[in-house]
Amino acid sequence: MRRREFIAGLGGAAAAWPAVARAQQPVLPVIGWLSASTSERHLVDAFHRGLAEIGYAEGRNIRIEYRNAEGEYDRLASLAADLASRQVAVIIASSTTGTILAAKAATTIIPIVFVSGDDPVKVGLVDTLNRQGGNVTGASFLAFALESKRLEMLHKLLPGAAVVAVLVNPNFSEIKNQLNDVETAARPLGLRLITLNAGTERDINAAFRAVVQQRANALLVASDPFLFSRRNQLVALASYLAVPVVYNDRVYVEAGGLMSYGASPKEAFRQGGTYVGQILKGAKPGDLPVLQPTKFELVINLKTAKTLGVEVPDTLLALADEVIE
Repeated sequence: MRRREFIAGLGGAAAAWPAVARAQQPVLPVIGWLSASTSERHLVDAFHRGLAEIGYAEGRNIRIEYRNAEGEYDRLASLAADLASRQVAVIIASSTTGTILAAKAATTIIPIVFVSGDDPVKVGLVDTLNRQGGNVTGASFLAFALESKRLEMLHKLLPGAAVVAVLVNPNFSEIKNQLNDVETAARPLGLRLITLNAGTERDINAAFRAVVQQRANALLVASDPFLFSRRNQLVALASYLAVPVVYNDRVYVEAGGLMSYGASPKEAFRQGGTYVGQILKGAKPGDLPVLQPTKFELVINLKTAKTLGVEVPDTLLALADEVIE
């Protein structure tokens, strides 16, 4: 009897071992991902590469909770508050100013690493790019701060152009600054601007019809997560209606767009990943300086230029970092 009881007891203990093992498994640190729209796969991959450089991989030694506003910017505050209530280890805020401000409003304790398309000092994300204390740091790729420079590049491409349309998302938090920058740059160039709004797929189709109807010589597509998500539609319409367009990201040009100028968002997201990894290892965000881009790319698609009947000046080709033929 005693032997049977011992064996039965041993079996019961063995059955309990898996539960004990599960209870002893370490709890993985959680990263909260806050974004204004559905995150682009290539940017998420770049973030993961940055994490990997510091020794972290999702599912192995970290978890990531994703929160995307899907273009509904008024949801950002509640999504940020949700991540803060879960007491995540770090929040990565991507990549609009509204997203980052929502994260800052949700917590002053949890470290926040932003990847910003704007000038972080100009829009009040941080007081200084150097060690500024507090719980916020990050990397910028200045997409929203370069609209005026893109207009200058468009003028170099089409020096005879008199009317340029500007496509913006009226729901985007940076629209006022974007339009101010473009309007300021347009005056000395003698350009007349036509502002076109597009917050939906249907709006984009209507905007391109307006470009043709109002006889704009070219189009500048403003930096915006929603517009970027519709890049294939934008490039297809530009080709079909023979509209020369300048964009903020080389991804447009790789998809058949005419020209882009800007820093690399992928590099900024990689840097954001390395900063998150460093913070998980004990670094304080206030001790990590905000990273700024050091390289800006002018990319021109000559094949598209020929299709549109646009002759790219040699002076502009000489400035190009890459020419796609």
